[in-house]
Amino acid sequence: MMDCDVLVIGAGLAGLVTAVEAADRGLRVIVLDQEGEQNLGGQAFWSLGGLLFVDSPEQRRMRIRDTLDLARQDWMGSAQFDRPEDYWPRRWAEAYLDFAAGEKRAWLHGQGMRWFPVVGWAERGGGLADGHGNSVPRFHVTWGTGPGVLAPFIARARVLEARGRIRFRFRHQVDELIMSNGAVTGARGSVLKNDGVPRGRRSSREVIDEFWFEAGAVVVSSGGIGGNHDMVRRQWPVDRLGPPPKFMVSGVPDYVDGRMVEIAEHARGSVINKDRMWHYTEGLRNFDPVWTNHGIRILPGPSSFWCDADGNRFAAPAMPGFDTLGTLKAIRKSGADYSWFILTKAIIKKEFALSGSEQNPDLTGKNIPLLLKRLGKNPPGPVQAFMDKGEDFIVRDRLEDLVEAMNALTGEGRLSLEHLRGQIEARDREIGNPFSKDAQVTAIRGARNYLGDRLMRTAKPHRLLDPKAGPLIAVRLNILTRKTLGGLQTDLNGRVLELSGEPVPGLYAVGEVAGFGGGGMHGYNALEGTFLGGCLFSGRIAGRSVGA
Repeated sequence: MMDCDVLVIGAGLAGLVTAVEAADRGLRVIVLDQEGEQNLGGQAFWSLGGLLFVDSPEQRRMRIRDTLDLARQDWMGSAQFDRPEDYWPRRWAEAYLDFAAGEKRAWLHGQGMRWFPVVGWAERGGGLADGHGNSVPRFHVTWGTGPGVLAPFIARARVLEARGRIRFRFRHQVDELIMSNGAVTGARGSVLKNDGVPRGRRSSREVIDEFWFEAGAVVVSSGGIGGNHDMVRRQWPVDRLGPPPKFMVSGVPDYVDGRMVEIAEHARGSVINKDRMWHYTEGLRNFDPVWTNHGIRILPGPSSFWCDADGNRFAAPAMPGFDTLGTLKAIRKSGADYSWFILTKAIIKKEFALSGSEQNPDLTGKNIPLLLKRLGKNPPGPVQAFMDKGEDFIVRDRLEDLVEAMNALTGEGRLSLEHLRGQIEARDREIGNPFSKDAQVTAIRGARNYLGDRLMRTAKPHRLLDPKAGPLIAVRLNILTRKTLGGLQTDLNGRVLELSGEPVPGLYAVGEVAGFGGGGMHGYNALEGTFLGGCLFSGRIAGRSVGA
């Protein structure tokens, strides 16, 4: 007799959604995870909880006119699908857009999720209407951040667990998928020693036993590769982004190791678009790390002066919040692994937010009085903490002292005071009237046409060297690993496909290990707010189709 109808490998968001949707259909489900129960929900727990909706009530209240056609234009202009193997990723993208403009919000709202009323404008793009980026704000931050996204699915899973429909098996590391007559019929692996380390910290890999489960179907939901820097470098798209960095910080815990990708390949699953990946350029070394080489991403407004390690200002669209991979390419072209923001206190107090549930206690804790402090005269508490304790921050009153400290921090002496002053003064001259040829100055003024940015995310244009706006702040920005855009190729039922295009019987994949759907529904670029959404969507599809 089979141990279960559905075996889900990975207890992150995509795995949880798959499990509850399948169990609600009466199927018996076992969920395996190599980490302990304290890590239930996986990487989604640490997220800001951003979700992309199209023509939502929140958008309409903010006077944002969004349509499915506009969202499709933005998605396809960003994805730039250009390979024969993009057939399924493109179909997943089209299906996801219909979902985001249709029942996605109502489905989540019905389970108790709510969203911050000011819609964010993330990843604004590369400058052309039919190119990369969001034409309008679409980034909806969940009230409760990542834990708020997980909460309804964990609650559903616990109810189903009490009814005997779902069983969790933590500290179970899958080493092989079991094959029988060409079909995947289960998994075997190692039982790891219990380890009570706090959520997110590196856990023991000591093996104490073995396991073997037989199932009607197996769903791989093991996440991406961002915690495995060796694998990231092996798959790095040198032709598009230049050589991989020698140093990166990790935006994900150690357990995001990519080991299930190769295991699924051994079961004849095809992996496509390995070279498509999404790494951020605004990473900070966490002064209070949870996992190895822990990095935190700045979510910047549009006003900071951004330059490479030699002090050369980046050209548009490599501006804060506009084109992530375009800026990453510019950084790698410079030959350094880092870049710099130069800004003022007036900018940082309004434009800096930090990604992650733990860096936003007001939104995560649903604390309105604490949230209102963001409108005050000082930077938010977590940002101030990085200013005070973070090794990547420098605060000085004069540009001379700032540049001297920047050179001292790196020990490389690459920055020239005269070179930086000339560029900053040129930028400052553009502030003196409402006209400008400077693309960033124009973008700042354009951002302030949106009520949400004017209220909360974009500082009033001012000269960076104006003492009244000071002190001056420099931030060293590291490259931060995060999302895997390629993955196991799947059809629109979530079934993993062989290289021939035929399904591998009994094998499904969801979430980041499947490129969030199809083996890479984002193509080359992402619009943001689409990673958690891809986990929700692909998990829902697989949970409703597996075993049918």
